[in-house]
Amino acid sequence: MDNESSERLLDKLRKQYESTPYPRKPLDLSPRNDYNLLFIHNLATPYYLWKQQSTNTQGKLILDVGCGSGWTSLILAEANPGAKIIGMDISENSINLARQRLEYWGYKDNTEFYVMDFDSIPQLGRKFDYINCDEVLYLLPESNTGNILKVLKSVLNPEGIIRANFHSLRQRYKIYQAQELFRLMGLMDETAGSFEVETALEVINSLKDRVNLKTTTWNSAFEGVTSEERVSMNYLLQGDKGYTIPEVFSGLREANLEFLSMVNWRQWELIDLFKDANQLPTYLELYLGQASLENKLHMFELLHPVNNRLLDLWCTYPNDTSDIKRIYQWQTSDWEEVTIYLHPQLKNNQVRKYILDCLAYQKSCEISRFIPR
Repeated sequence: MDNESSERLLDKLRKQYESTPYPRKPLDLSPRNDYNLLFIHNLATPYYLWKQQSTNTQGKLILDVGCGSGWTSLILAEANPGAKIIGMDISENSINLARQRLEYWGYKDNTEFYVMDFDSIPQLGRKFDYINCDEVLYLLPESNTGNILKVLKSVLNPEGIIRANFHSLRQRYKIYQAQELFRLMGLMDETAGSFEVETALEVINSLKDRVNLKTTTWNSAFEGVTSEERVSMNYLLQGDKGYTIPEVFSGLREANLEFLSMVNWRQWELIDLFKDANQLPTYLELYLGQASLENKLHMFELLHPVNNRLLDLWCTYPNDTSDIKRIYQWQTSDWEEVTIYLHPQLKNNQVRKYILDCLAYQKSCEISRFIPR
């Protein structure tokens, strides 16, 4: 994409989020009791997957890229006690809302917000322990994942972690088909306003329920989202692009970053797609025995992309972790010497009471009832 086209797209996006800051969360809504959400945004989660160690978030510096109206910044502040949150976005209106939100919840002294575009991030002059890029990278004019990730790596501490996600081309291809339809009709020539949104909504509602585009895109995946938001953030979303697992991994290699894990790793278990994990076809079993993690994830997106709208992952600098003894390698003697730490999101009175009751009545303790992820 040439510079003129990039500037035009950025201008469209800026106008879109100036008029409709995203996400549309009430100022007085708090995520502090949503343990699943906090679990994903807590630095301790990917750090443990990486190092098999606990970590303290006190004094950590966290960057929230494309922070929008500040909802993710608030989640990051709640999930990482003592951390400093730096938020940036191209929309001044969104940044003002983010400042109000974090001040409302008592985080004014722990946050800073800046109006800037993605390429200007290095101008902050900071190195971050955690970089959160949630729901933004697939909108950038630069579609090359390697170049996108290089910008993030340039402001990452050597021991830092990046969360990055991209729209899945396989899961979202019908949405892109709808975008092509509305582009053909001229509804995406400019930033979507009330006329474009209402017109697109009228077109969808006028279709018979059996029409393929309607049945595959206007569904329960958007429960809890208004029709207008559903249209503007999907059918008329400027700059929206889809990616595949090979493209994302190619970008990681180009940026010299190492894949840590999918954020929702349990939803990417390839073996769960088969009727009986112990009765796989012989050739498939042999192939999976030597297949790379990238190829296994690629197989999953080819077989069953419907659950994963985002290719959502954690990555970091290449590090030698060969000396880390994973739990599945532990012997009895290892278990006798370890110290057990509760995940920070489990350190609350509700979990405490539950654990004490389990001890008192000698019952098994199912931690996943609090954090199903």
